[in-house]
Parts: sequence; structure tokens; C-alpha cells
Amino acid sequence: MRVFRLSLAVIALSAALVAAQTPQRGAQPPAAPGGPPDGRGGRGGRGGGRGAIPVMTLTSSAFADGGQIPAKYTQTGGEVSPPLAWSNVPEGVVSFALIVHDVDQAIGNGTDDLLHWMLWNIPAATTSLPERVPVASQLPDGMRQISATSPGYRGPGALASGPAHHYVFELFALDAKIDVQPTADAFETRAAVLKAIQGHILAKAVYGGLFRRPQ
Repeated sequence: MRVFRLSLAVIALSAALVAAQTPQRGAQPPAAPGGPPDGRGGRGGRGGGRGAIPVMTLTSSAFADGGQIPAKYTQTGGEVSPPLAWSNVPEGVVSFALIVHDVDQAIGNGTDDLLHWMLWNIPAATTSLPERVPVASQLPDGMRQISATSPGYRGPGALASGPAHHYVFELFALDAKIDVQPTADAFETRAAVLKAIQGHILAKAVYGGLFRRPQ
């Protein structure tokens, strides 16, 4: 009888230990070593993993975000660069880079699209670009620029025979200056700049407009 009672006690103790080690339904699993206390993946910041970066605000007094780009800033008008302004800039910015491209216009059989303007080494203290930025591969403040056809802004020029194209303005805040010289090949230069800014992006902003030549 004593042996029988002892066996029952051992079985009860074993069941209690198993229950204590088995997660309850709906309970969160234990966090992995070094992970956040709630067991979820963290967003990560600089120096740790791939995470979200802050978003800046980019605006233009020339047209609304997602709106029609006036002829003045296109190939059917004066083809002058539009005024741009930005805010919500994070600390530690050393320079800015701006890329303007027609995301609907594929070039060749690769992933390139049509580059309408690219500026880099925009000074950190800059919070806007005026209308009609001068055409030059390098400006007095050290800013460099290029497009598919010139060392300056190229206006939108989507044909009337198709749909309106999307022209995207992407602004990057960087923690470094970019040591890339403009070359005669705009697409090669763009690739070099994009490679150079990897790992240096502190924040980003996007603005866009539509254009199609009148019928």
C-alpha cells in the first residue's frame, strides 16, 4: 500500500512539472536572447538591422503632390526646375541628394527608368531649392547635378498618345558627402551615386506629379 501511494505521488509531481513547463494557449512565447521583451522583432536603428528611417516632408509651391505639373516646368514650356522645400530634417545631416525620375518610362531591357534630374552634395543647411536652378555640373556651393540630357534639370515630356506619366521626386538626408563626379553617362553616374549613399541615409521624403503632352 505504501508503494502504491508513493507511485501516485510521483505521477502527480511529474504532471505538475509538465504543466508548469507547457505554455498556456494564447500566451506569448519567451523572448529570444537579446531580443525585445515582448518577443517581437524590433524596428532597429542605425547600427542594428534593417529598420524604418524617419520620413521628411517635401513640398512644392508649383503643384500639389500627385497633381498635374504645369507646362512651365515641362518640355512644352520653359523647362525650368520647380521650387522645392523640405522640413522634419533629422540631426546629423551632412548633405542631401535629390533624384527625379519618370517611373513609367523604362530604359532598355533593364530596371532603369528615365532620369530627369539628380542633385547630390546639397549642403546640410539647405531647406529649399529655388525655381530655375542654374544648369551646371557643379554649382558654387558644391552641389552637383545631372540629367539624362544635360548637367541640369530635364522637364517632363510624356507623349500625348499615352497615359500621364508619374514623375517622382525623392529626397535623401545623408550623414556624409558623396564623392562622385558627374560623367557623360547619366545612368552610370546615377548608379554610382545610389551605391555611394547606401548606409548613409538618415531620412527620406517623396513628392510626385503627373504630366502628359496636350493633344
